[in-house]
Amino acid sequence: MSKSNSIQLVRNATLVVHYAGKKILVDPMLMPKESIDPLAGKARNPMVDLPSSIEEITKDVDLVLVTHTHPDHFDPVASATLNKSIKLINQPADEEFFQKEGFTNAETVQESTVWNGITIYRTGGEHGSGEILKQMGTVSGFVLQAENQPTIYIVGDSIWIDEVEQSIQKYKPDYIVTNSGGAAFPGFEATPILMDEEQTVSLIKESGNAGVIAVHMDALDHCRTTRTTLRQKAEESGIAKEKLIIPQDGEVIAL
Repeated sequence: MSKSNSIQLVRNATLVVHYAGKKILVDPMLMPKESIDPLAGKARNPMVDLPSSIEEITKDVDLVLVTHTHPDHFDPVASATLNKSIKLINQPADEEFFQKEGFTNAETVQESTVWNGITIYRTGGEHGSGEILKQMGTVSGFVLQAENQPTIYIVGDSIWIDEVEQSIQKYKPDYIVTNSGGAAFPGFEATPILMDEEQTVSLIKESGNAGVIAVHMDALDHCRTTRTTLRQKAEESGIAKEKLIIPQDGEVIAL
């Protein structure tokens, strides 16, 4: 008996997705609280603990999806913890990374792949704009589709751009997961590398009937958009709570 579909926010952008009877781990950052230096000079990162044990998070995982390999999306703890023969899907830019890390069942997706009846499409994104974009490297998103299942679009670390809007129009997702932390680096404050409050609201306005699930907040010191500021902006913009879901760490959203 398969579990019903759900998305659990673990922390930051790490998700556990139960979908079409499979357990999918997305962008695992499993390091303990305060493992790495500040990114914006405010606090050591991550600023919060995992909501449950690593064993619980990684138990019976069928597939790992990695949007890109910045350490807040795939860290050394994840690499050391996960079975090297686990099925892992990555973007072309990270093919060599996973070979070096010794993952023997990693698949690089150019456009799409079918795995256990689930079609996984890779989508584009831009991890910032202008000068900082050049430093941030290539990022991807993924769309999950299966027969008689809701379509899920995981945007990844992207700002709001035409390409993201086109993916929404193309795949008509039932759920969109946005990384809405509004992160910015010192010296580049004017160009966030993730969607902020305003960009998330812009996406919501173009999201059709999709429920939007916003994550990647309140875990890293360079993320300036918080759950509170995002909810405030959404309310000011007349967006209903049912339309924009902002989960707490550990929270499970039934789909």
